[in-house]
Amino acid sequence: MDYPNNQHPAAPVRSGIPEHGRIPKYYAVKARISALVDELGEGGLLPTERDLSERYEVARETVRQAIRELVLEGRLRRRGRGTVVAGPKLEQPLSLASYTEGVRRQGRTPGRNLVTLDRFPCPEALAAETGLTRGEPVWHLERVLLADDERVGLESTYVSVARIPRLDADFEPDSSFYAYLHQQGITFGDADERIETVLATPREALLIGTPPALPMLLIHRVSRDTDGQPLERVRTLFRGDRFSFTTHLSG
Repeated sequence: MDYPNNQHPAAPVRSGIPEHGRIPKYYAVKARISALVDELGEGGLLPTERDLSERYEVARETVRQAIRELVLEGRLRRRGRGTVVAGPKLEQPLSLASYTEGVRRQGRTPGRNLVTLDRFPCPEALAAETGLTRGEPVWHLERVLLADDERVGLESTYVSVARIPRLDADFEPDSSFYAYLHQQGITFGDADERIETVLATPREALLIGTPPALPMLLIHRVSRDTDGQPLERVRTLFRGDRFSFTTHLSG
């Protein structure tokens, strides 16, 4: 059976082409470059905008727009003055497993660069969200997340100083915070999590090493221990072009 515009109902991009078949010129070019990306494979060097515009007989700005979208989607990456095919996105499970565990499962090496570790009185908004006491000392741990030395996210953790008073002395900033908590005899019980799409602030974009216009996946998490006591509040930014999230649902 023939389908309009060769868009089989099971094709993942079927919704990209309206039934009337009229699409922007850049989108048609994007589809052709996407097919070329599949042929080149991870790390393959994309031809220049000039070469692609001559190959597809379109203006360079049309090619530029198509490439820009593929970069935002994580199919392509800028490298120096060229553009190369990106590897598959990192899959992070929506669970109480740590970032370290999720990255290692995919054969990548996790890491973190410390931005700041300080303490201050718990503000009212944080107390209301976590159940901590307003004014009690809390740690703020901020770190850049790495995967094979590539900056892929930014994590801010807030935790009561009373729960882990020696965080500044005993904790290795490039290691797993969850593993450290387990070493202290603290076990996770449950957590509330919310995910939304945002744009990074100029400071966040600078720390992660991305343009401010790159979409980010923002995860808010409030965790409790097995006794139901407040444990941590985490705000994590993940690069939208490098991450996807997975979970298992059952009826």
